[in-house]
Amino acid sequence: MTTPSTLPSPTTPDPMDAPVLRWGILAPGGIAAAFAAALLAGTGQQIVACGSRSLPRAREFASQFGGFTAYGSYEELVADPNVDVVYVASPHSAHREHALLALRAGKPVLVEKAFARNTSEATEVIDEARSRGLFCMEAMWSRFLPRYDVVRQAVADGLLGDLQTIVADHGQLLYPDGPQRLADPALAGGALLDLGIYPISLAAMLLPGDLDISASGVLTPEGVDRSGTIVLTGADTIATCVTTMSAQTANTAVIAGSSARLELPGWFYQRGPVRLVSPDDTVLDRFDPPVTEHGLHFEAVESARRISAGDVESPLMPWDETLRIMRIMDEVRAQLGVRYPGE
Repeated sequence: MTTPSTLPSPTTPDPMDAPVLRWGILAPGGIAAAFAAALLAGTGQQIVACGSRSLPRAREFASQFGGFTAYGSYEELVADPNVDVVYVASPHSAHREHALLALRAGKPVLVEKAFARNTSEATEVIDEARSRGLFCMEAMWSRFLPRYDVVRQAVADGLLGDLQTIVADHGQLLYPDGPQRLADPALAGGALLDLGIYPISLAAMLLPGDLDISASGVLTPEGVDRSGTIVLTGADTIATCVTTMSAQTANTAVIAGSSARLELPGWFYQRGPVRLVSPDDTVLDRFDPPVTEHGLHFEAVESARRISAGDVESPLMPWDETLRIMRIMDEVRAQLGVRYPGE
């Protein structure tokens, strides 16, 4: 069998070419700051408002990013007529409440991953968006990167032969001395929704249909998952997803087929290279993103394009896929014995 030797070029549109929308940011924390910085550096999008439960915090965030309207409540933010779309950046446990708040105010939403705590909450948000004809999307930013576009094309075009296995890990040293929310069951803490979702989403992107799910892991004294291994088995392919919040891992991914493999070195879910490697370990081709590429801005401009076109969802992260991944994570938590208060 002849091994293919050339990776496809990414088809990701230029972020600067997207229609310009006016963004409101709900909950100005760390991920919101990264999102705002990416928008300002890599797109023509406008940030016009932010909302926090603390007005001084909202004012500080607005000042940090050039100055825009700051609100001391989320209700004021979503009611602002100058806001075209709301980015929900609150903790997982509040995504349902805040996404519904924005949708019921008539605002499209980009909801930070994980989309909700569980499938029931995710379904409620999506049903609300559907009933109102409003755009709604999970901010799984990796899905919109040129790197992932190259991976999707390579697998779909058969460059790897028959897909055999996917191995991906995501571990960061965030517990016990990291963000308090990760240790708190009431805030949907644990490694799975924050870190494990990345390898699971990569595997789900490449493995369509129903998957058998097997999970094992270790819980913290607080009752959330500290570390876990999730095995997803499709008709002909198996994916192994490893996650932990108590150690720093290599954060790499390998997608292997019968005739070649893709290697995603570095942190596989971020901007970075893709290597096409033959079975004898020869590097056949390599994709490298532009050094100016940021990352989080790709999900924003996809939202802007879809909203401007009158679409309610994106084919890169459609509602059914969000719900599919939530169902996988619900089953993983059930097998690990993790339950959030109120479920």
